[in-house]
Amino acid sequence: MTDALSLIADMAARARIAATKLAAMPTPAKAAALRTAAAAIRADADAIQAANAEDMAAAEAHGLSGALLDRLKLDAKRIEAMAAGVEAVSGLPDPVGDVIDRVERPNGLVLTRRRVPIGVIGIIYESRPNVTADAGVLCAMSGNAAILRGGSEAIRSNRAIHAALARGLAAGGMPEDAVQLVPVTDRAAVGAMLTAEGAIDMVVPRGGKGLVARVQAEARVPVLAHLDGLNHTYIDRAADPAMARDLALNAKMRRTGICGATETLLIDEGFVDPAPILAALADAGCELRGDDTVRALEPRAAAADAADWDTEYLDAILSVKLVDGVEAAMAHIAAHGSHHTDAIITEDAQTAERFLNTVDSAIVMWNASTQFADGGEFGLGAEIGISTGRLHARGPVALEGLTTYKWVVRGTGQARP
Repeated sequence: MTDALSLIADMAARARIAATKLAAMPTPAKAAALRTAAAAIRADADAIQAANAEDMAAAEAHGLSGALLDRLKLDAKRIEAMAAGVEAVSGLPDPVGDVIDRVERPNGLVLTRRRVPIGVIGIIYESRPNVTADAGVLCAMSGNAAILRGGSEAIRSNRAIHAALARGLAAGGMPEDAVQLVPVTDRAAVGAMLTAEGAIDMVVPRGGKGLVARVQAEARVPVLAHLDGLNHTYIDRAADPAMARDLALNAKMRRTGICGATETLLIDEGFVDPAPILAALADAGCELRGDDTVRALEPRAAAADAADWDTEYLDAILSVKLVDGVEAAMAHIAAHGSHHTDAIITEDAQTAERFLNTVDSAIVMWNASTQFADGGEFGLGAEIGISTGRLHARGPVALEGLTTYKWVVRGTGQARP
């Protein structure tokens, strides 16, 4: 552990120097550096894909699930999307320096609140190697230095992506230590990051329950938590049947391994005919789990147990329950949801507003697939995660969520009586 503490202390000290320089960089300079980094990722695409192939082979040998393998996999299309995402961040409005509000006091003092970078941000993540690029450039563009600690299953991919990213950012004029990757997979390095009070200003965990629980239990630095995507889609009695079918399929089956996938489908007992929706899901290869009522509607459904309502499957598995109206649906979500993303499908605007105003989740949707729970789809560019907490930032966290503010007070010689 001593070696890990020394490693993280050294990285954090260098990150602090880099953060000071980043905070002073003008927007055009930061944007140009990100464009150079995007070009570097494209130039290294073959090397990144080769490194990822090694990670995939090792992951398959260790028996990772299909959903986790999908998160890990990088092909030419995904690498290009990664580079394009870096470019997209370069074109986003820079929040640093924005004046949130301004007031002049009766004594003549002028007070403004101005957005500033947080400082040094640690990101601890699993599986998805694209987070290396996404998190790194979001931190850099918002004037923060980043210390990245990816999972062991993606170590080769992360190193290849980081090598390209760091080379591009440095060539574009950013400090060499703007984005650092923890070079070891030792779990002690995670502990060292979590206890680096005063050296790391905020930690962002992206991963499963085990990782997030450990971070929240051990952290002595502020945590911006990205918890489970235990998301619900509720089909109201006033839903359009064709829309309900299409959205249920998309919300579950478009990509089953992402945090925006629906994990529980709630259907109003008064809905005209649930059977075609369940059949469409089963036909698409989705394993359905429900009670006797659901199994009577779709014979291919398996019996659900109590744990199913609290499980983020990240796979082609869906819990299904018939409920007595929107109140019962909201009660189920309150009892079993993770405050991530929940959706209602209905043509009744009053019922929709009741749902949107009552469900306490970071993202609530009306007549849309939960798979839109993504920073890019929200126009924020890449995201560092979806915060399910209630403080600082909530929902997709991008550039603005990686800033805080300071008060700037301008006087003309006022002394307090």
